[in-house]
Amino acid sequence: MEAEPVVPVGVATRVARLVTEVTAPAVLVTGLTVVIGWHGAGGARGLAWGLLATVFAAGVPFAYILGGVRRGRLTDHHLGRREQRRVPLLLGLASAAAGLALLAALGAPRPVLALVAAGVVGLVVAVAVSHWWKMSIHSAVAAGTLVVLVLTFGPRLLPAVPLLALVGWSRVRLRDHTVAQVVVGALVGGLVAGLVYAPLS
Repeated sequence: MEAEPVVPVGVATRVARLVTEVTAPAVLVTGLTVVIGWHGAGGARGLAWGLLATVFAAGVPFAYILGGVRRGRLTDHHLGRREQRRVPLLLGLASAAAGLALLAALGAPRPVLALVAAGVVGLVVAVAVSHWWKMSIHSAVAAGTLVVLVLTFGPRLLPAVPLLALVGWSRVRLRDHTVAQVVVGALVGGLVAGLVYAPLS
């Protein structure tokens, strides 16, 4: 079992904690799914598609994680211990896959389907890697989010790339990940978004 990291308290640590919470996977996935739904279909209809996708892509998995924390089965909602990741990630994978099937059957817009499909592939990779190594899911989701936004809204969003370094710094600062785990997570997230979302959307 991995020991709890001892993090020195200070301004930098407080900033790192804030960045970690604001860029948590559930937060980014929720925001991105709503934005892509709104953009893909427009208006209230697009917003409804985005919200429905969010239930499966982020809502169900995060609710399970919070329940696990309350019951003492999980130490924290960021799944800081690698050995605790497998079940929540598998449940997230099952939820996203079920959501993808439902959205496809209901005729959801292609960008929404593409986004959820990318999430399914990303979770498959995360489950496989987490069996032996603690890749940063924060960095993976942040990088994937940025790639999807650039593909959707164009290169004017490229100046946001340095924010990925801020996310990675926060995870390393809090001693939840090594630099290698952050870098690999970002590369995996960006590649999955580029190789799955781009052609399907």
